[in-house]
Amino acid sequence: MSSTALPYASERTIPALDPEVLRDAITDADIRVLLMVVFHLSGDHKWLSARYRPQRDVRLIADEDAGLAPEIRAEILEAAVELLIDKAGQAPAVRDPGNALMLEMMRQCMAENIAPDYAPMMREEMGLAPRDAQWETQPSPARLAAMRVLIVGAGASGLILGARLKRLGINFTIVEKAAEVGGTWRDNRYPGCGVDTPNHAYSFSLGARYRWKSYFSPRDQLWDYLRRAADEFGLRPDIRFETEVTAARWDEARRLWVVAVLTPKGPATIEANVLVSAIGQFGLPSVPKLKGAAGFRGRIFHTTEWPADLDVAGKRVAVIGTGASAMQIVPTIAGEVAQLDVYQRSAQWARPIPRYHDALTDSAQWLLEHVPFYAAWFRFSMLWRYGDGLLPFLRKDPSWPHPERALNRVNDKHREEMTQHILRELGDRTDLIPKCVPTYPPYGKRILLDNDWYATLCRPNVELVTDAIDRIAPDGVLTADGKLRPADIIVLSTGFRMTQMTTRLNVTGAGGVNLRQVWGDDNATAHLGIAVPGFPNLFITQGPSTGLGHGGSAICQAESQARYISAMVAQMIERGIAAVDVRPEVHDAFVAEVDARHEQMIWTHPGMSTYYRNRHGRVVSVTPFSLVEYWSMTHDPKLEEYRVVMAG
Repeated sequence: MSSTALPYASERTIPALDPEVLRDAITDADIRVLLMVVFHLSGDHKWLSARYRPQRDVRLIADEDAGLAPEIRAEILEAAVELLIDKAGQAPAVRDPGNALMLEMMRQCMAENIAPDYAPMMREEMGLAPRDAQWETQPSPARLAAMRVLIVGAGASGLILGARLKRLGINFTIVEKAAEVGGTWRDNRYPGCGVDTPNHAYSFSLGARYRWKSYFSPRDQLWDYLRRAADEFGLRPDIRFETEVTAARWDEARRLWVVAVLTPKGPATIEANVLVSAIGQFGLPSVPKLKGAAGFRGRIFHTTEWPADLDVAGKRVAVIGTGASAMQIVPTIAGEVAQLDVYQRSAQWARPIPRYHDALTDSAQWLLEHVPFYAAWFRFSMLWRYGDGLLPFLRKDPSWPHPERALNRVNDKHREEMTQHILRELGDRTDLIPKCVPTYPPYGKRILLDNDWYATLCRPNVELVTDAIDRIAPDGVLTADGKLRPADIIVLSTGFRMTQMTTRLNVTGAGGVNLRQVWGDDNATAHLGIAVPGFPNLFITQGPSTGLGHGGSAICQAESQARYISAMVAQMIERGIAAVDVRPEVHDAFVAEVDARHEQMIWTHPGMSTYYRNRHGRVVSVTPFSLVEYWSMTHDPKLEEYRVVMAG
């Protein structure tokens, strides 16, 4: 990471900038973002008036001119240059604007009537207000030393929780089964792998500003970001690599977790007061049982096991599955292979993303790294456009007359827009239309980004196969119609076993009950996705009912959960609490609300399958709540929701 920190409210002065460099760079500024910088520096409310109000632009990567007239843009640019030069060494007029002024600023920036609830959330997300849990009374060294937290997993969730605990001075250890941090971005290295969230939103609110090369970064940059974050947060001394949890048992008498691990030196045991599962939902590949697979003479593997030495040039490749991974792999390798057969069970909706491949200019990078508050508002603009705006349009309208094709009027408009995009992309390949246009409403499954997917399907060396697979033959794939398509390589792009989550750790709670029993039959539940009755001092990140099906950033969720867990541990230390166990009635009420809300959402729409649901049709993966609702729910733990055992 660069040494340029996020613009926290504690930043004392405006830095001295080279005027010539500043004038050159500022012409590449996003005007709506720069407008907020000008207000921070000046405090002049004229910049929040109608004259300077940008045009609303809901595209993920909006036009930098913000729809303002050239003379208005010039006025903002000149004001920014003058303020940055004249106020060097001084404090900005507005550091943390507070909630009321923050709301006014957000509404001006995005030209939307943003709800007041978002102001405190975005102040924290942007580093304008502290996000760490705070001590009511600084505990004694002895009390701090008595608390030991064990975090399982060194992906994004484990790293940000470790960072928050470290800032509080709480003892913790992270165990990681691999030899490096990074989670899913370490494990997935297939061609085209990358993030489908704008990476300035898919990043921590804490720490230095990373120099992202583009708006949507490839896997290598994401993995590099997480490795650098581990270094910057000072976490590496607290991580035990190549240490895999094989079982965890709650010791009722001693009120602690006894965790069995497998290390390079053999089995070992770790004891901790608090156990945190940070292994997420995407850790266990879903590998289908295909007849004949063992007899295939070529190479066959899941996307998570892409061989480092694999050369696909001139090969015949079969990709089984058309989810997010396939939509990245297929366009990336199609130009290299001799033949590419893509086996599809059901069509997917995919959104066109103009400027998806755009790189950030050097001037844009300079602004992000040097101009105070610019990176914060740039992050906000990305978070807002990819956040909660879609969620209201994923609810069922009972009066809508066409429920078979859409949920409501806006959802139907999205269906029509995406259908027209597909038809334009396919052109004269009318044979592909029935294969590519889904029959279920948009967003019923995970929405995908069109990274030249439809254009790739039109290539002469690519075939989209919708016939069911009968078996894997020694030299290819045999479909139910009796046709054999030869293959040298078979890629299983078949996703993950999403419903197991923390059960993979073999966790046994109070009374000798294993979490597998509680979550039996693929039915994972947890209060706030974090706590399960009967499992004291166990907390879960990226747990059931916390995934994002409507947009937003998984790192936003991770940060909300890190705040909740670190605040809970801090309360336990301050108050001398030995154990907390969420009350069953609290858990059950939360689950009932989740289920009731999902009944009104698109993910319970009939006529489709999605990994969001378990095999009984219950939605277990994604949340029905908005980002701001979940932020509010998890900001401050409520001890009254828990059965509390004081230290004896």
